[in-house]
Amino acid sequence: MWSRNETISAEECPISNPTSTHPGTGTDLYEALSRILTDRWTCRQFLPDQVPRDTIERLLHLAQRTPSWCNTQPWQLHITEGAATERLRTGLLAHVHSNPAAPDFPFPAQYAGAYRQRRRECGLQLYGSLGIAKGDHEGRLRQLLRNFELFDAPHVAIITTEADLGVYGAVDCGLYINTFLLAAHSLGLATAPQAALASYAPFLRDHFGIPESRRVVAGISFGHPDLDHPVNSFRTTRAEPANAVTWHTN
Repeated sequence: MWSRNETISAEECPISNPTSTHPGTGTDLYEALSRILTDRWTCRQFLPDQVPRDTIERLLHLAQRTPSWCNTQPWQLHITEGAATERLRTGLLAHVHSNPAAPDFPFPAQYAGAYRQRRRECGLQLYGSLGIAKGDHEGRLRQLLRNFELFDAPHVAIITTEADLGVYGAVDCGLYINTFLLAAHSLGLATAPQAALASYAPFLRDHFGIPESRRVVAGISFGHPDLDHPVNSFRTTRAEPANAVTWHTN
């Protein structure tokens, strides 16, 4: 496992400057973040090229700036490269074929209303890009299993949280995952955040020697994207902010 980078909390560094200076204006920073958020996408087919270790470490330094409740920084990562990725890919796929899912956190009970509609839209785009027809159950299963082949990515990161921190440790890890995705994109890398990997938590715990006190939150396959593959040709939409916000003025 790669060690987490140590950070200094506000309590440990009480005289730290509460403000930061930036080379650009607020508008410049907004535009930069807007571009990263708008351009980032989920990659489902990677090239085999390994990412240099120093590039991954730059990514991790950025991701470590993620805020967390009381600065607990509960995330810990297991990252593979080279032969370790191939060993995980082979072992996980074999395990999935002969064992039921057993996630540490319960998966959604159902998708209803707008959530079902958005999920369906994403699925139609995915299967449409690959020419998988609605009734092609074998084709859909084959694409589902691609999750456990890590979409041929050269690296995967498994993110865990401390069990005693409960749901809020998982929430903090969710924030970390988002920062990881954006940091990767800023470095020209592609990512695939995968809850599917966490559905086989016992296998991952045994494979990586993860202690029972840790809970598997998700995985992230990452590397360089295969931009010529049709599965990487579509982009999902986002609802308008008005659909997510209720204003209170009195």
